[in-house]
Amino acid sequence: MEPFDLKLPVETIAALTRIAVQEDVSVGQLIREAITRDLRRREQAKTPIRADEQLVTPLRALLADDFAYAAHWGDLQRRLTAKGYRLAESGGGLILQKAANGERLCKASELGYSYYALMRKFNAPFPNHSHSWIAGRVLDRAAATTRGPEQPPDTTASEANPYLPRFP
Repeated sequence: MEPFDLKLPVETIAALTRIAVQEDVSVGQLIREAITRDLRRREQAKTPIRADEQLVTPLRALLADDFAYAAHWGDLQRRLTAKGYRLAESGGGLILQKAANGERLCKASELGYSYYALMRKFNAPFPNHSHSWIAGRVLDRAAATTRGPEQPPDTTASEANPYLPRFP
């Protein structure tokens, strides 16, 4: 091991000394172990996977019409597949993959099309997406905003429950 000088506040040294005595180790060993744990944690931490902007920009231009004019999820997948791509679930969103081998290219949101926006556009979740709770939250919110102030909410629940307000 190499010697290393370290300047610490007096309070920190006192706290380290107390802990070292309690654990029957040296302050140096305590510091080495803490640094080793932190380095291991940093190595194992997930790093955000960001696509290269030089890849995303041409893809965004190539696929813009497909995302804009697709009428539903199946239509969008058909359009993308015709160009050699497909969407797939990834975490709480979607990624764009090469259709031939499934290679991840970028997130749909990096192309400018978040999963939330696409759900609102198609009024449906991505087929077989495992995070169904996202769809419920997004589509309920979209329905509430599209209903508008001039249309009363659905009254079937209030008709079944006399404690809820009734709308004409």
